[in-house]
Amino acid sequence: MNQRVLLLLLLLVGCTPSAYQALLEHQLSPDKPFCDAIEPIPPSRLNEVWKRFTEPLEAGKTGIHLLEDGAGALTARGWLTDNATKSIDIQYFIFSADNVGLIAIERLLLAAKRGVKVRLLVDDLLVDGDANILQAVNAHPNISIRIYNPSINIGKSFVAKLGNIIVNFRGMNQRMHNKTFIVDERVAITGGRNIADEYFDFNREYNFRDRDVLLFGPAVSQLDSSFDEFWQCSLSIPLELILDEPKDFEPETLWTKLHQYACDPERFLPIFRQRILKAPETFATFNQQGHLIWIKNVRFVSDKPGKNTDIRSLSGGGLSTDVLIGLLEKAEKNIMIQSPYVVLTDLGLGLFRNAKNRGVQVQILTNSLASTDNYTAFSGYSRVRNELIKMGVELYEFRPDAALRRNLITSPIITDAAMGLHAKSMVIDEHVVIVGTFNLDPRSANLNTECVVIIDSPELGERMARLMRADIAPENAWPSTLEDNPDDKASFWAAFRVFLSRIVPKSIL
Repeated sequence: MNQRVLLLLLLLVGCTPSAYQALLEHQLSPDKPFCDAIEPIPPSRLNEVWKRFTEPLEAGKTGIHLLEDGAGALTARGWLTDNATKSIDIQYFIFSADNVGLIAIERLLLAAKRGVKVRLLVDDLLVDGDANILQAVNAHPNISIRIYNPSINIGKSFVAKLGNIIVNFRGMNQRMHNKTFIVDERVAITGGRNIADEYFDFNREYNFRDRDVLLFGPAVSQLDSSFDEFWQCSLSIPLELILDEPKDFEPETLWTKLHQYACDPERFLPIFRQRILKAPETFATFNQQGHLIWIKNVRFVSDKPGKNTDIRSLSGGGLSTDVLIGLLEKAEKNIMIQSPYVVLTDLGLGLFRNAKNRGVQVQILTNSLASTDNYTAFSGYSRVRNELIKMGVELYEFRPDAALRRNLITSPIITDAAMGLHAKSMVIDEHVVIVGTFNLDPRSANLNTECVVIIDSPELGERMARLMRADIAPENAWPSTLEDNPDDKASFWAAFRVFLSRIVPKSIL
């Protein structure tokens, strides 16, 4: 997501069309008895699934499963939401009010009505979100919503936004990029995906090749602790302290409209409901086939709220930055990286130069000009591309028509939509696996809070390396060399936008 441009747009434009109003006026929620045909959510099967894994869990191992396809990642979240018995803790940079976002909110509301305690922490940018919907849902006694660093968007007038940019430019740029989803303090999902159609292959025009990791067991406590730290920090403000309650506020009416929306078979496809119900059997199959790997050495690393203590500049680093630098410096044989954005400072370039001097093979897959969703970030990449190639880094650029779409897009919507890279992953020496939210850019290094899961496993490393090699095959990516790069595969307009973006300093990319 083009966060750099969005910060400016929030200041310059008015409100986006309100999903809240559209729901209330039946534009999104036809007043039809769709819900009469929907079976109630069955009793939780989470304990049943948990008992199947008693042996590895008692041995202190964490179950790890890579969520490669978008619909599968959404299925896992849907089933866990429907089967939570105590708590759901959610932390996201983007929580859109599109089809996936509205259905996700509705499922959380149903969980709350069952007595599950729901805590939702979202960044103030609230890209394509709707604060009024969140306000109505926040009115449920079992749901608490907080906004991270509310300095630029929710509840702010034009004057207040402008004032924050002038007085606290660095603070306004400091965003929460963490993405965690935790159920009953024992199962979690983290990785690159936000909550919006395009992260789960439900957008008819453009979707992301992304990656999450599903965790069962002991390592989830590390995500729990991080979430609690963010939830309790001074930057996370309860929504009710930011937005005034509107006149004639009737949240129950909005709840009803959300249920009507989600019951509509054109919104929440019956075939997808069935897929969610069958998730326990799918988990069992994954375990039998070895796709659920049980590992002791799992580490979750998250930046602290606020990222760092540097308040005067746009630098300062962070815990995630330091840990990733340390891992790259220890590489002995090979480094494989997927990052949608590659904008490197002298420090980053030096890391890869030193690796090449040690004889380490370095392969990086990023977006091509034809596949990127962020022309400003691509302009930063284009400034360092040739330097990386000259030092011996093998660069590959993702194709918007990548053949892997045929296997990865498993949503019920049949589409030839273009695809861009959004996965943020590394494999070092084919045994250290890193999946998370960290982009190779100064914003992730110095401004945004990020989180990563680090797994030391030759078995998982071999699997990830195989997946990443497939992603750079000719049918999925173009190699970039000094003699030839794939910029000519994109439109003139795309190239022109990159040209205009070159005025933006790399430090805020």
